Formats: sequence, structure tokens, C-alpha cells
Amino acid sequence: MIIKKCFYIVLFSLMSGVVSAEVLLIERTQQHADQPVPKHGQTMQQVETQFGQPLTRRAAVGEPPITRWEYADYVVYFEHNLVLNTVFKQITQNEHQP
Repeated sequence: MIIKKCFYIVLFSLMSGVVSAEVLLIERTQQHADQPVPKHGQTMQQVETQFGQPLTRRAAVGEPPITRWEYADYVVYFEHNLVLNTVFKQITQNEHQP
């Protein structure tokens, strides 16, 4: 009986930790949902006009050529001169991880 009780206490503790971690991840995702970012299909010129110069520009690699522009919160990947995808950067050291 005592072992069963301890099991449930440990299980509940673990589950509550998982739930709080998921909430933090959801909150971070929701913050990004409101942030305007370059969209698939925009040209390099459109991105630079709308979002400014990137912090870093990486040269094209491979075939088709994939170029990477780094901004403060996200990275934009281009195929030729069109946006392929925008990816948010990982959590910084200043943010609290779950």
C-alpha cells in the first residue's frame, strides 16, 4: 500500500513537471505566432525591404543554392532568391528553459 502511494506521488510529480514544460513551450510558440517574419516565396529584395538587413548573410551552398540570412530571432533560408523557410532560433541563455 505504501509503495503504491509513493508511486502515485512520484507519477503525479513527474506529470506536473511535463505539463508545466509544455505550457512554457506553448507560450513561446504563441509569442512567435504574433511576430511578423519573412514568408515562403518572398524575394530577397522584399525581405530586405520589409525586415531590414540581416545580421549575417551566409553564402549559397549546394544545388539548388541555399542561402541563409540570420536575424536576431530567426533565420531565413532562401532557394535561389526566394524564401524557402523561416526558422526561429533556440532559447537564449537569458530565457528560462522548462
